[in-house]
Amino acid sequence: MAGNTVDLTKFNIDAPQWDQSTFMGRLKHFFKITDPRTVIVSNSNLDKAKDLVVRCRAGTLPPGTTREQLLYAKQLYDSAFHPDSGERMNLIGRMSFQVPGGMAITGFMLQFYRTVPAVVFWQWVNQSFNALVNYTNRNAASPISAKQLGVAYLTATSTALATAVGLNLYTKRAPPLLARWVPFVAVAAANCVNIPMMRQHWQLIPHSHHSLREVVPCNMPPEVKFKDDTIGKREIISGIAVTDENENKLGKSRIAAVKGITQVVISRVTMAAPGMIILPILMERLEKYPFMQRIKFLHAPLQVMLVGCFLIFMVPAACSLFPQRCCMATSKLEPELRDSINTKYGDKVKCIYFNKGL
Repeated sequence: MAGNTVDLTKFNIDAPQWDQSTFMGRLKHFFKITDPRTVIVSNSNLDKAKDLVVRCRAGTLPPGTTREQLLYAKQLYDSAFHPDSGERMNLIGRMSFQVPGGMAITGFMLQFYRTVPAVVFWQWVNQSFNALVNYTNRNAASPISAKQLGVAYLTATSTALATAVGLNLYTKRAPPLLARWVPFVAVAAANCVNIPMMRQHWQLIPHSHHSLREVVPCNMPPEVKFKDDTIGKREIISGIAVTDENENKLGKSRIAAVKGITQVVISRVTMAAPGMIILPILMERLEKYPFMQRIKFLHAPLQVMLVGCFLIFMVPAACSLFPQRCCMATSKLEPELRDSINTKYGDKVKCIYFNKGL
């Protein structure tokens, strides 16, 4: 045991375990963050994990503490506590609840797609779940107002319902498989609306008033940091802060903001796509067999279980598609920002970097 005891001079509990510039490194990181097994950990054990993390940061670890104990405590802390406030997050809104929550809702959306009332109800449940996740994982150091959350929620819900109901009516005479894909189209459309709506209201926060950890979005790898005095406010409208490779602020770019938000939308849609596209094909074929006709009451639980199999991998994989710290060629920036950088630094800054969020 002594050989595994932590040397505080060489151990940084907030440093990522894996290289976040590679897909596999990010995948391993998000597998830990989204591990659904952490959902069943008791509150008392979560509080003990938080205490151990706090003591490690303060340099007052109990004698004999091992690296493995610290890494597990950090996993529990990241999965259950908000990095801004340090408060324990509600269970349903945690990233670790994405698999059990998502598999139940998605499974029922795929099963009950035939009637308009069922479509309306399950799309509403899905968007309500998404809203709770967004609220739980908000930047608490930069709170989103109830009005902003409400507008984003209502817009996304309206988009999902309009898409789902419209396509549901349109596909009445179409092949059955097309009707099964309606929930995915509705979810994708809602994501394309909801995320930009939420992100355009990401507020300005001075670094001088908060610790560096406090301004990093929830569950984001700790190396994603900026030395500048502010981070994004109304990203699409005012732009997002961009830096050089040494994290020195260069200005704000709307083009960078659009790229970052686009990547987030792609990740969210990719997260849902395999289960909501492949599973309908599978169920369409299986339901033709006589034995499946005899167990129709098991179709919904079966779809829930199969969606869970997809999401266990797809949630961390989708979050890992793009690095949190994005890179973009300076030549692709807005002319005024590009000229400002060239005037100040010449041709030394070939690429700019920015935090895309989750």
